[in-house]
Amino acid sequence: MLDTAALLAHTNDLELIVRHVLAGLGHGIHAGRERGAGVEFSEYRAYAPGDEWRRVDWKLLARADRYYVREAERDSHVATWLWLDATASMAEPSRQVPKVDKLRFAGTVLACIAAVAQRQGDAFGLVVCTDGKTEFTPASRGPRQLQRVLAQLAKARPQGAMPDAATLQSSLHFARAPSLVFAASDCLEWPSPLSEALLRLRHMQHDVRLLAVRTQAEVDASFNPGAGYRDPEGGIPATAARLHLLDETGRAAYRAALTAHFAAVGGTCRQHDIPYYEARIEQPLAAVLRGWLQLASPRARAR
Repeated sequence: MLDTAALLAHTNDLELIVRHVLAGLGHGIHAGRERGAGVEFSEYRAYAPGDEWRRVDWKLLARADRYYVREAERDSHVATWLWLDATASMAEPSRQVPKVDKLRFAGTVLACIAAVAQRQGDAFGLVVCTDGKTEFTPASRGPRQLQRVLAQLAKARPQGAMPDAATLQSSLHFARAPSLVFAASDCLEWPSPLSEALLRLRHMQHDVRLLAVRTQAEVDASFNPGAGYRDPEGGIPATAARLHLLDETGRAAYRAALTAHFAAVGGTCRQHDIPYYEARIEQPLAAVLRGWLQLASPRARAR
């Protein structure tokens, strides 16, 4: 069997990684789109690239000379949005697995969820927060949409800081109808414009789920002794105030502060009914994906 960590580290073929991770996963985002005679017809909409041809109404094509797709009631109201934090701090690499960083790991998890959504017939789109702005891939269905999303995830680079709260709030137009929102971030800044946006979406009755990605070195403070570290989102040029030296005394304080920080993140999510999952980028990708999806399932949330 292929080793998922090695596959993630040594190939740029995101589609290959997704196929490998999803093989045998067998757990969807939700119950999936209902099919069969009992599905209630909702409306027609214009054909868009990536739609499945079997959904085209050929009789209407003969009358109107245009392609239209039939939508069922469930189709019209369920969409999956993938939200990727691509700010500078997501460039933090693993010190155990070569060529893997937080952005690459988080993007691959979201790519797998996109593939699950496509397999279920759901519409899905992508929001990437990077360098003070948001980049959108509008929601759609079908194999071509999956390729568009995979391409955007593959080209994402960790840059700059999160967009400010006003920018993110004005960007929430993408979620007008009830939807699923899968957000992946390192959550090092919290509260933050991202947390405000996710809470706002939750208050708008969207189903929001959050994945916090960390490196093993961040978790146990196993950084090089005596080395200095600078906040990558703190601005340039670097100053002494932004340089952090981690000696043995500082290591204990760091662990305590980090534990308290992520406890606060988890507490906020529980308070607002947002399934929250912490993962290390050294963990098997399939296990993280399965754990996140199962945590968000109705059965897990009822416990």
